[in-house]
Amino acid sequence: MEYIYGAMLLHSAGKEINEENLKKVLTAAGVKVDEARVKALTASLEGVDIEEAIKSAAAEPVAVAAPTAEAEKPAEEKKKEEKKKEEEEEVSEEEAAAGLGALFG
Repeated sequence: MEYIYGAMLLHSAGKEINEENLKKVLTAAGVKVDEARVKALTASLEGVDIEEAIKSAAAEPVAVAAPTAEAEKPAEEKKKEEKKKEEEEEVSEEEAAAGLGALFG
């Protein structure tokens, strides 16, 4: 994320987003610079209209999930329900053996 933030900072300052400038920003921020990541980011941003990308990203609606009844249950209730589900799903050895017998029987 630091690399993206560095590029955004350069853009907002009106500076060219190139390897040299991005390295300077990252170094100033105390980030250990990975040359490959810097090259990949600058190459991927070539020809991109950042202002347009920001506008289109901001225009996209963001779905906000309403809290579900499951999320509102106390943790203790959730544990009890999980335990019940596990017990229901468990198959006894006798049932498993009977099922296998039907396969070969």
